[in-house]
Amino acid sequence: MATILLVEDDQIVAAALTHALVDAGHVVLRASRATEALRIVADDRPELVILDLGLPDIDGADALRMIRGISDVPVIVATARRSELDIISLLNAGADDYVTKPFSGGHLLARIAAVRRRGRPVRPDAPNRIVVGPLVIDAQSREVHLDGAEIQLTRREFDLLAYLATRKGQVVSRRELLAEVWQLARAGEEQTVDVHISWLRRKLGETGAEPRFLRTVRGVGVKLVEPQR
Repeated sequence: MATILLVEDDQIVAAALTHALVDAGHVVLRASRATEALRIVADDRPELVILDLGLPDIDGADALRMIRGISDVPVIVATARRSELDIISLLNAGADDYVTKPFSGGHLLARIAAVRRRGRPVRPDAPNRIVVGPLVIDAQSREVHLDGAEIQLTRREFDLLAYLATRKGQVVSRRELLAEVWQLARAGEEQTVDVHISWLRRKLGETGAEPRFLRTVRGVGVKLVEPQR
């Protein structure tokens, strides 16, 4: 089971969710304000965060960005916002998943289990060390080195790069990446893949106009290749 930080200012809702989480075997830390949640994330290092967006001190979307500034902890957002643009914005801001209100304790537990299964999306039969030219990806230590120097990737950036590396030279569709790396089957959210590809390009020292490792095949997907000499 996991140590979970529940960020919810409604005490009745928080009590009900805490009961469901504890009954499922999780350890629950609670915060009713974003500032308190940020301190707990930094000091106590929970394994997962459930973040309500309607907090009294800081807007939950801003709190999400602040959490992402200090930690790669998985975050499930609890929101009443249902528009596609709102959901895409939250995912692009760093949310790993979301639940829309009202939701049951059982629904939340299923989401938690799904997010925790995503921790190592690399195939079980994938090699522990993948070399693509000057790029070395260590699946065991979750470290990436480029030209001998370590580059710092977020958890999601590493998962994305590792998944592409196990299929080196193959074009992978954005829908497959959403399903396998994000564990999302919902159509219309491919933009979140594009955003993470863009972030990954910058850290690999390339651009979409001048790709080195990540080559986009228009209308099909993206592939990881060895850079041309």
